[in-house]
Amino acid sequence: MQFNTKPDLSPIVDLAGIPCRVALSALAFGEGFVRLPHVFRIWAENLLRQPLGQEERAQALAAMRAWLETGTSTAELSFLPGRLMMHDTTCTPALADIAAMRDVIAQSGGDPASLAPLLPVDVSVDHSIGVDVSGRPDAVRINQARDYERNGERYRFLKWATLALPGVRVHPPGTGIMHTINLEQLATVVTISAIDGESWAVPDTLIGTDSHTPMVNGIGVLGWGVGGPEAESVMFGIPVTMRLPDVVGVRLRNRLRDGVTATDLALAVTQRLRRHNVAGAFVEFFGPGVSTLSGGERAVIANMAPEFGASTAYFPVDARTLQYLAATGRELGHIALVEAYARLQGFWFEPDAAPRYTSIVDIDLDEIAVSLAGPRRPQDLVAPEQVRASLAGLAPSTVATPALPRYPVAIAAITSCTNTTDARLLIAAGLLARKARRLGLAPPAWTKTSLAPGSPAAAHYLARSGLLADLEALGFGIVGYGCTTCIGQSGPLPPAMQSALADDVVPVAIISGNRNFPGRIHGQIDAGFLASPPLVIAYALAGDADRDIAADPIGQATDGRDVRLVDIWPTGAEIDAALSSAVQPGDFASAFAAASADAMWAELDAPATARFPWDPASTYLRAPPFATPDQPARLGDLRARALLVLGDDITTDHISPAGQTPPNSEAGRWLVAHGENPADLNVYASRRGNWEVMLRGLFTNRTLLNQLGSGIPPGSTIDAGTGEVLPLYQAARRYTQAGIPRVIVAGERYGTGSSRDWAAKGVALLGVNAILAKSFERIHRSNLIGMGIVPLVFAEPIDLAALALTAQDIIELPIPSENLTPRSAITVTITGERGRREIPMRLAVETELECAILRSGGVIPLVLQSRLAGAP
Repeated sequence: MQFNTKPDLSPIVDLAGIPCRVALSALAFGEGFVRLPHVFRIWAENLLRQPLGQEERAQALAAMRAWLETGTSTAELSFLPGRLMMHDTTCTPALADIAAMRDVIAQSGGDPASLAPLLPVDVSVDHSIGVDVSGRPDAVRINQARDYERNGERYRFLKWATLALPGVRVHPPGTGIMHTINLEQLATVVTISAIDGESWAVPDTLIGTDSHTPMVNGIGVLGWGVGGPEAESVMFGIPVTMRLPDVVGVRLRNRLRDGVTATDLALAVTQRLRRHNVAGAFVEFFGPGVSTLSGGERAVIANMAPEFGASTAYFPVDARTLQYLAATGRELGHIALVEAYARLQGFWFEPDAAPRYTSIVDIDLDEIAVSLAGPRRPQDLVAPEQVRASLAGLAPSTVATPALPRYPVAIAAITSCTNTTDARLLIAAGLLARKARRLGLAPPAWTKTSLAPGSPAAAHYLARSGLLADLEALGFGIVGYGCTTCIGQSGPLPPAMQSALADDVVPVAIISGNRNFPGRIHGQIDAGFLASPPLVIAYALAGDADRDIAADPIGQATDGRDVRLVDIWPTGAEIDAALSSAVQPGDFASAFAAASADAMWAELDAPATARFPWDPASTYLRAPPFATPDQPARLGDLRARALLVLGDDITTDHISPAGQTPPNSEAGRWLVAHGENPADLNVYASRRGNWEVMLRGLFTNRTLLNQLGSGIPPGSTIDAGTGEVLPLYQAARRYTQAGIPRVIVAGERYGTGSSRDWAAKGVALLGVNAILAKSFERIHRSNLIGMGIVPLVFAEPIDLAALALTAQDIIELPIPSENLTPRSAITVTITGERGRREIPMRLAVETELECAILRSGGVIPLVLQSRLAGAP
């Protein structure tokens, strides 16, 4: 790769004893560099190293200078990340695409091995382990064994990728959660890279196929989440291209009070920034309060970026960053390099600095209090005394059964990278467990408890402190090192809870995760709250969510006296003392190395061939039908029918489920017909390499309402021709045979939540041409474009209920291919029983590259067309 930078902009310098070249972004940018947000300072450095012409680079830097004047821009800039991260359930469909694309290249006479990643790819296997058993000392062994039994075929596929695709590295089950691995093992903050035969010091940057990739922003690494199609395009040489984003500055003042956790702050930030509407923006933290937060605490907040709608949640590099690197075992020489580079480049954080931002949100850390979020969205912050009222509308009016409370805590799980990566939170949970154990408290039989840390190092420091035994005594023994309950891998409910579901109880989940959408945590649980790890244990002990956990008794001690939260909540001094004696820097590398040497992973066999040998009988892996170079574009003058009309906050969980596959569902029946055991069909997420299953699972969340008519079952629609109610995939097949285009209509924040690309791929297989929505979440909007689907937003406020769309209405959309331009205006015409109505809309496309992708029919056709034409 050749760089056209002037020699004086990339001199050789000595950084902490290491001679290397540095692209001096401040010098290239000129006056005003220190007014830039830190995220743009890093981006400016990236522009200097991209293979751009002098004029193109100058225009990009000029666009940044212009941004300083207005705080916003429509300029398009490119960004080349240094690496890519994926996890097993986003990697599997991407690899299936790549394997099928290699088949196309081979069938066209080309070398299939020529399609290979152009940047390093790390894959964590963390999304598949479930909580089959908990509360027993052999839980980790049993759950991991069941994981391999269910998913061995997929894991062999991942292992094939490590042999067939240079630069792909897979971290096996048990090594931890993707974002924890990134923080503790992979992130360098500053990297020494060999470029054109020379050593360069460069910022560590990445994109990841998980929306919580910004967690690493907490230690000064710039990265964000993308969908599978965008990741594939970057993997094969198409740069990330985006409109220069707005940057919202969050000014932090003062410090957190004793007893308030990073979780409480993260939930408060999520509420504030959702209200501020930071959708698609970069968020950066500044102000003196930043310096009071540790690297681990910052990572908790950064992890929640997708929940508040932002692309990033960036904390610049400072002394706290260096402390985190040292605490997790990084070499002292490398830590010195990070500091020297950040100071030289102007990337070092100054607490009194005030860069230019598009807008500013002020948060006083001293005002943050112990809190939860729920019961259905992560941005719905509630104080402990408000939980009862938030649940009031969810229960039937009849009297609760005597056996269980009206709102029993069915699941209490310390789970997710969000709140198990920061050792301080786990130590706090352990101290609360110790105090509760000494008082004789224990959860009731109907509450399923579990602990699934993001890092295997947690077992080391919890055991060293003696707190692991206290957690185990209350049922919070370690069940595995993966996402588990946070993504719906919560396993079966306790028998006492399962039997009570037939009565008038509303089961509640209390988890330390990041999302609580209805049905996500468990298919039979619609009410869920997000809380800190110690608060999760407190609710488990109470067994009942219908209370003010901060004031009401949690239980009775062995001497009969009431125990309240204040009696068992650990102080900051207690946490600090336990933390300092428990955690050792060597824990992280040694635990990760031991987990990486997993014997079950080593024993997996995999083909060492350039092309993957598909098994036509497989129910896990099937070549996707959209991996072709001649996928037709979905543009033109369309006369469409609506498949679905939906409300606000339709999440990717609603669109493409991840949890257990019911045997009586369309997907379940397909699996049973193909030889699978109806008693254990595994989760939808495990089948993301099989388009047949994913197609049949679309929009089947039981809380989903298709407003095309009354009483339409989830996953179904009305056939406009016959009036029949049919499964979506069957109705779509009829429309395809009749040559009728299709659209989906939705409200605000369509596609919020996870980055899962099947929420777009599945819709593409339904033959949908366009999505008409009030607003889109960023990653899902990108995924739709990546699959050739046109996103449109209503240009004016509209009441979808008053629009009263029917299946018979004809929706005309003029979306011409030739003069498709970003953000262009489009008038949609609806004709039906209510006459002819014109609706002004806007193309939710931000760049010329996205227009090119739509014209090509999607990312995969674009890549294949380029490769078959002989382009690199």
